[in-house]
Amino acid sequence: MRRPLAAALATLALAGVLVALPVASAHADDTDGISGAPSSETASDGRTRFSYSVEPGQQVTDNYVVQNTGTTARTLKVFATDAYNTEDGSYGLLDTDSVPTDGGSWVTFDGGATSLEIPLDPGASQVVPFTVTVPADAAPGDHASGMVISSTSTDGQILVDRRVATRLYIRVPGDLEPALTISSIAADYQGEFNPFTGQTNITFTVQNSGNVALGATMVAGVNTYFGIGAGEQTRQDLAEMLPGATRTITMTVSGIPQLGYLNPYVSLQPTVDPDALDPGPLTQVNRDTITFAVPWLLLVLIVLGLGVWGFLVLRRRRDEKTARDWIAYTEAEARRKAREEAPVAVGTGAGTAPGSNETR
Repeated sequence: MRRPLAAALATLALAGVLVALPVASAHADDTDGISGAPSSETASDGRTRFSYSVEPGQQVTDNYVVQNTGTTARTLKVFATDAYNTEDGSYGLLDTDSVPTDGGSWVTFDGGATSLEIPLDPGASQVVPFTVTVPADAAPGDHASGMVISSTSTDGQILVDRRVATRLYIRVPGDLEPALTISSIAADYQGEFNPFTGQTNITFTVQNSGNVALGATMVAGVNTYFGIGAGEQTRQDLAEMLPGATRTITMTVSGIPQLGYLNPYVSLQPTVDPDALDPGPLTQVNRDTITFAVPWLLLVLIVLGLGVWGFLVLRRRRDEKTARDWIAYTEAEARRKAREEAPVAVGTGAGTAPGSNETR
C-alpha cells in the first residue's frame, strides 16, 4: 500500500527543499516544476525541515511556501502524510491516496481541511498556513511525517503524479528512549590464494527499538587470539532510522589473514541530525560473533612438508638399519672364515700319554 510512489519521493525528500525536474509537456518549450519549503508568513526562511516539540493536547502553527517553477499553469495539491523508512533506508512517504494515521493526520489547513487545491500560474507562489494539533493520548517520542505537494498531469495515456516534500517531525515530550539495537549478527570469511590476506563480511540487523529518530556512526572490525586486531577497521554512516524501523547491513573488513579463529564485531554510536531536537545521552551499541578462517592451502603445504619429512626420517632409519645389518653380517662372516682357516692338532697314538716312553 505504501510503496509505488514512495521510493522516488524518498530520494527527493532528503534535500529538505525540493524542486521537480523539468518534464516535457504538450509544447516543446513548456516544463512542469514545483517546489516547497518551510517559510515565514511571507517567504522561505531557510529551514530544511519542520521540527516541533508539542505537548499532548497542544498545537503549533507554521507556514509552507508552495511555488509553480514550471512554465504551465498548475493546480497543486498540498497535504501532510506519514513517513516510513524504505528498504534501502531512505525517508519515504505514503502514497497520495493513502490515509495517514500518525503525525500526518495531525496537520490541518484553514477551516480544518486535511488538504488544499491551489491553482498557480507559472512562477507564482503562495504561503500556506497550517496547524499541527497533537492528540491528548499521543505517545512520547518522534512522529515522522512530511508536507507534500502533488501535481498530476497526463503523459500520453498515463496519469503522472509528480510530488515533492519536506520532512516534518513532531516530538511529543515524555519518556524519550533513544535506542538502537543489533538484533542479529553473522560473519563470512572469504579467503584468497595468499593465506595472509582475505576479507570478512559482517552482516547485522539494526533496529530502532526506541521512540526517537536516530542515525549512527558504524565501526566494523575483526579481532583474533587474545583480542589482537586483524586487518583494518571499516567505518560507515547509518542513515536516519525512524522509530520501529529495521535495516540489514553488510560491512566488509579487508586484510584479514587466515588465522583460524576470528572474532568480528560491530559498534554503533547513535547520532541525531543537526536540525533535529536533542534527545539526551546516546548509548553506544556493541555486538560480536565468531567465525573461522582455515588456511587450507597452508595446511596442505604443511601436510605435504610433514609427509616429505616423515619419508626422509623413515628412509634414514631404514638406511641405518641396513648399514647395521650389513656390519653385523660382515663381522659374522669374518668370524666364520677365521674358524674355518684355523690349523687342527694331530695325536701320536691312542692310549699313550704325551711325553711317556715305552720299552719293549
